[in-house]
Amino acid sequence: MSRHKLKFDTLPDRFAICRLSPDSAIPPWANQGAFVSITRTADELSIICAAANVPADLNVEREWICFKLEGPIPFTQTGVVTSFVQPLSDNAIPIFVLSTYDTDYILIKEAFSELAFEILRKAGHQLTH
Repeated sequence: MSRHKLKFDTLPDRFAICRLSPDSAIPPWANQGAFVSITRTADELSIICAAANVPADLNVEREWICFKLEGPIPFTQTGVVTSFVQPLSDNAIPIFVLSTYDTDYILIKEAFSELAFEILRKAGHQLTH
């Protein structure tokens, strides 16, 4: 069992993880919705947003469910991400993790969501649908 007992809320939408070229402008559809993450690097422009907003012709991974960790999480607290990533990794559940100033989010493919719920609960975490 994890030393951290965490609480997660499930966000209502299904999400997409999009990859655009690094010099792309941020498209208008990317800023719609209650949860959006936009990251630009020298290699890519990554956008995570509601799948319903994403055009069909993009390089995209769809059908992700997003869990929001109840926060805020202090920057000095260690092992938080490990406490939920490790049990999922041990059970071969692919994930995508991102962090904000206040908290962490974990995206899990919808096909793995029920198994992930079960694994996280067994690890001592609380999840809401």
